[in-house]
Amino acid sequence: MNLEKYHELFREKKCCVIIPTYNNHQTIEKVVTEVLEYTNQVIVVNDGSTDNTGDILNKISEVDVVSYPKNKGKGYALKTGFKHAWNNGYEYAITIDSDGQHFASDLPKFVEAIDENPNAIIIGNRNMEQDGIPGKSSFGNRFSNFWFKFETGISMPDTQSGYRLYPLRPLSKIRLFTNKYELEIEVIVRAAWRGVDVTHIPIQVYYAPKETRISHFKPFKDFTRISILNTILVIYALLVAKPFAFVKKLNKKNIHEFFRDQILQNKEPNIKITFAIMLGLFMGVAPVWGYQMLIAFALAHILKLNKVIVLVASNISIPPMIPIIIFASFKTGGFFVEANKVNLNFSWDNGLSLIKDNLVQYIVGSLIFGVILAITFGIVTYILLLIFRKKPVLQKEYVKTK
Repeated sequence: MNLEKYHELFREKKCCVIIPTYNNHQTIEKVVTEVLEYTNQVIVVNDGSTDNTGDILNKISEVDVVSYPKNKGKGYALKTGFKHAWNNGYEYAITIDSDGQHFASDLPKFVEAIDENPNAIIIGNRNMEQDGIPGKSSFGNRFSNFWFKFETGISMPDTQSGYRLYPLRPLSKIRLFTNKYELEIEVIVRAAWRGVDVTHIPIQVYYAPKETRISHFKPFKDFTRISILNTILVIYALLVAKPFAFVKKLNKKNIHEFFRDQILQNKEPNIKITFAIMLGLFMGVAPVWGYQMLIAFALAHILKLNKVIVLVASNISIPPMIPIIIFASFKTGGFFVEANKVNLNFSWDNGLSLIKDNLVQYIVGSLIFGVILAITFGIVTYILLLIFRKKPVLQKEYVKTK
């Protein structure tokens, strides 16, 4: 097999391979040697190894080794590798684990996929059903896949695979905060929010027998970190990412299609459409930040109301509207709460910290304001529906009797 063509392809695509390693002296030389068959654009990040990993790497002159004395975690090693690669003119980086579970023979699949997916993070999809896959890995992967889809709307079969190709230009604009295994979740979620595609290709995987397998993953500590990260990402997705994505997609055509399909041509009675809008508006103001859309969807299902209309109306709580909603809630609550009442002047700086210090007035005010807003818009909506949905009905009746 002529492997020189792959060396040329890596140079042409400005793609390197990043290998983070920590105390993998048993496998690191074999992994690096196999990768060098396909490209000499290799960066090894020695994450404070205390064994003889450093000595082994010093003997391999073809690789670019980045080392630091103290172990800081796989996420930190990856960030170090990304920064080093970007500063050295690379446009793409393929990350491969140093424990020998990945096959260097899959490298061409990644670099060849760049033309079809130039702006994508490409994740190597392992066959998690094959023999030898640890049960904790299979469970953790399903757990991660579920939350990734919830946070981004993208279905992925293997969000925990460390064998990936990253486009470095968009990553250079994201300040990543985590330093351990959870970074591999943070990076794909936050990149997806910024419009980076996330896709996958099939790869091979090898898990050594349990008695010889070396893993630095600490199930309790690292799974806890991943769970905390997912909690933060879910809250951010509900409060910011999803509302902004909704607003970003709005244009004249989308708005027109929504009103045509969901309002004017909807076969539901006017009163049900009105109640759907009222429920959505009330939930958008209700004091359950982070869970407004989830509760709105559940209530729409229970009440058999149009879920699309309810969710669209609940997006009144998009970030630019939050200061207005908070101000209106406090002003309304001021009419009913006397003790420790706060007299507020409108400011775009009014935020969630204000709620924390004046919780009772805010809760009372937001509930009452939500009811007033829902009833007001409900009346207006119902009148408009009587006017604008009347004509098509009459036209249909006219055609039938003609």
